[in-house]
Amino acid sequence: MNSANILVIEDDSIVARTIKNSLNCEEYKISFAASGVEGLKAARRKPPDLVILDVVMPGMDGYTVCKEMRSDPLLVEIPILFVTAKIKDEDRIAGFRAGADDYLCKPFNVEELILRVEAILRRTQSKKGVKIGNELPEEEEDLSPRVRAILDQVSSGARTVETNACLVVGEYVLDTRSYELHTPHRGTIHVTPVQYELLYHLMSHPGQVFSPQRLLDEVWNYPTDSGSTDLVRVHIKNLRKQIEVDVRHPKFLRTVVGYGYTVSGDNAPAPASASAASAAPAPASAADEP
Repeated sequence: MNSANILVIEDDSIVARTIKNSLNCEEYKISFAASGVEGLKAARRKPPDLVILDVVMPGMDGYTVCKEMRSDPLLVEIPILFVTAKIKDEDRIAGFRAGADDYLCKPFNVEELILRVEAILRRTQSKKGVKIGNELPEEEEDLSPRVRAILDQVSSGARTVETNACLVVGEYVLDTRSYELHTPHRGTIHVTPVQYELLYHLMSHPGQVFSPQRLLDEVWNYPTDSGSTDLVRVHIKNLRKQIEVDVRHPKFLRTVVGYGYTVSGDNAPAPASASAASAAPAPASAADEP
């Protein structure tokens, strides 16, 4: 992790120097860009392991830079951490919707910056060398027949499905080799690495309820109380748009009000709040309620 290349896109030289000084002790390789356009050029020239991005910059703002990266096949998987003075809830939500992995407000605590950078790099670097989407190593088998066989077992009413390469919940199959979700109504969904990690964790524990903070801790390794629960909410919302027939009444990726999120089979009832108490460590606060 300590050899990671980090690109800081920040027009304020004092803030940029502060970030560099904060991360230098971790032996990261830091490079800088003073504008959004310059930052995109630098990222395309040499894709970094992480981008630390300001929002308010002359010319192209950080939200636009983030969207440009997410639409560029070369940069789409690079994690992005916003570090910005825009502190309102709607600003953070806009950042996550643009495609950010995390959001840190200025003035920031140096230790928290380091912890967030470490958390992001820990989960992304552990997946280096793994191909996402349809690009599979040449020696891998054709996955479609295998997934079809699993779906045939499900549709035939089989109570158990024999597989060591897929997670199955009801009629939903998460392929752990191609990183695709096969759904009964939306077909095959190509998920991002962050969405895959979230689905893998939830589908590994079907029916169990996880609070947003617990998902931050267990899925993305954020230290307790150091991540924004808005990150979870935005990824849940984006996944529902891809998976659910009616996002207002989700059948698979469900909310247990006051506690968190769970997944269940298409016809399974959503867990009641009373029973969810035993699955979640504690009721979510009003601020954390999904």
